[in-house]
Amino acid sequence: MKIVADENIPLLRDAFGPLGEVVAVPADAIRPALVRDAQALLVRSVTPVGPALLDGSSVQLVATATIGTDHVDRAYLARRGIGFASAQSSNARSVAEYVFAALAVLAERGGWRFEEKMLGIVGVGHIGSRVARIAEGLGMTVLRNDPPLARATGDPGAPGFVPIQALADADIVTFHVPLAREAPDATYHMINESLIGRLNRGVILLNTSRGSVADTSALKAALAAKRLGGLVLDVWENEPTIDLELLDAADLATPHIAGYSYDGKVNGTRMILEALCRHFSLTRDWDPSPLMPPPHSPRVRLPAGVDRQQAIRYATRAAYDIEADDAHLRAMGAKPADEPCSERCSLLQGERAAYFVALRRDYPVRREFPETTVELPRADARVHQALEALGFPVRAAS
Repeated sequence: MKIVADENIPLLRDAFGPLGEVVAVPADAIRPALVRDAQALLVRSVTPVGPALLDGSSVQLVATATIGTDHVDRAYLARRGIGFASAQSSNARSVAEYVFAALAVLAERGGWRFEEKMLGIVGVGHIGSRVARIAEGLGMTVLRNDPPLARATGDPGAPGFVPIQALADADIVTFHVPLAREAPDATYHMINESLIGRLNRGVILLNTSRGSVADTSALKAALAAKRLGGLVLDVWENEPTIDLELLDAADLATPHIAGYSYDGKVNGTRMILEALCRHFSLTRDWDPSPLMPPPHSPRVRLPAGVDRQQAIRYATRAAYDIEADDAHLRAMGAKPADEPCSERCSLLQGERAAYFVALRRDYPVRREFPETTVELPRADARVHQALEALGFPVRAAS
């Protein structure tokens, strides 16, 4: 079997090597000539998959090591009888951890506490439901909005779901929806002038779903009018050529890496390996745990006297420094303010796009919260509960 794969899928050769010939190449090298005689194609979200790539090929299975699937023409695959698999839920913990790492930073900057806030969640699937559980564990009030899921329960007004209008009461709203352009559940430009106008003045918005879920011009207008109390963006319209004004105005800005924990990526590898084995009736027992790198901070000891809010900030920062990711992305906007927009400006745009891509491609290892043990200097049930809600193992300091 010939397997053509994006070389940035982690542990690729270890996972798939025993199953056949693995041709690992950069994403931009996945071209029709390369896949023509392949039986399986493994991609990430940066590779568009459709007739332009696969017409005339012998590919029998396409698998994407991502939760998003809008880069794949699934209707085309179905017409061709080509199997498809994705890594749904593989990075749910990673994205949820990103949300709370971001909120911990904003809470520290703004002087507010988690238990004081009401969180609205738009999209309560694998990621949104995890965000909800953590938030409630931190003492937050949670509003869940997910019309498709509510309909699937057989009762759109079922307890636990609220219409989007109810989010007007929320202090924070986070979006975890797929990109859909067609009714009844279109999400394209869902975050628009109308929606923002219905939300609390001073609301904090987070978008880690898809860039086009938010209307860039509406976000910039809301920020200019001081309608928002905070903005966290991991995804952007027109990636990798992102809007520098919006980048500059956001409170935290990152290059589409919320789901980029190493654990989440390896989960994706495992899930598409299992899908490939099912499709081709193969058997492959694979345990990646011996190959996993150590966390940046395997252990963090909290200072004596910290309260729950401080403990959350200490622990999340030790496990994942989101402000470092923010600083790396902001570096792409560095250019003289008085530089005229000329041919050089166009060149800079190209350089910035390449820089954005490189930040994603070369993203450093980030392990998830359960890999960092938090040591408490004294017993404190409320602190212990909050840290466990985030997924940290907690032990008494020796």
